Amino acid sequence: MTIFGAGLDQAVGLTETLFHHARLADDQGLDLVSVSDHPYFGDRLDAYAAIGVLLGRTSQVSGLVNVTNAIRQAPMLARTVTTLSAMTGGRIVLGMGAGGSWEDIARLGARQLSPAEAVRAFAESITVVRLLSGGGEPVTFEGEFHRLTDLAPAETPTPPIWTGSVGPRSLKVTGELADGWIPGHAADWLSTRYRESRPIVDEAATGAGRTPEDVATIYNLPGRITKTPLNEPRVNGRWAGGDVGQWVEELTGAVLEHRAGGFILFPADDGTPVETVLGRWAREIAPAVREAVSRNQPHDHRVTG
Repeated sequence: MTIFGAGLDQAVGLTETLFHHARLADDQGLDLVSVSDHPYFGDRLDAYAAIGVLLGRTSQVSGLVNVTNAIRQAPMLARTVTTLSAMTGGRIVLGMGAGGSWEDIARLGARQLSPAEAVRAFAESITVVRLLSGGGEPVTFEGEFHRLTDLAPAETPTPPIWTGSVGPRSLKVTGELADGWIPGHAADWLSTRYRESRPIVDEAATGAGRTPEDVATIYNLPGRITKTPLNEPRVNGRWAGGDVGQWVEELTGAVLEHRAGGFILFPADDGTPVETVLGRWAREIAPAVREAVSRNQPHDHRVTG
């Protein structure tokens, strides 16, 4: 099933608005809500604290930190996400990356890693999270960046792991180890970034004894949902939005022709109330795309499982 989610604003002064929008997403049947993780910005709520409270105030929607900041060490991250999964019936997706801004991360006190080190740490972090979930015998692990000594894994299964990989080495890790890939810089299915990056993921997946279908592509998608059609739904080659019919046609093509696994909408700041945008997204666009896809070539990219 094609995934439909919504990106939420986690400004410190807008907590009631954040709760309201998360409950709307839940009530209207969206699959997940997403928040970002930039703990060096004091005007934003902490991502995991926020997502935990949001999951506690909803009943169906999953939560995604899009993506987890590299300052969060993998052993503690594993404990956090398995706890959230256990307390919510599996309503958590783990977003991971190699670190998009190491200068900012270093301001939090972390040692700044080189690009090559960051990718190795990223791969090792995914391995550690998997080792510390799903039950089994106590784990001892000696890695380049992590050391575990006789730690019992959580019984909770590993949540789906989606990455925000950008560079070739990071994309290779995604193909080898992850369940989903979120193209960087809000690239869409017609972008050069997607066309050049997705084959690296697919080749790595195949080389690891997996299939390309094991790694869904989930798009962060800024855009407008308008009352009437737009003459130019693409701006400089990038999808920018349109009315419900234009969205349905475009996203259906993205799934059927370009293997899109899902979409996370980030509403444009164009004066349209977010409540209106979420309603159109959840009640009109998502069901129409799913119906069109099911009539042609069903896909089963699930949030959990």
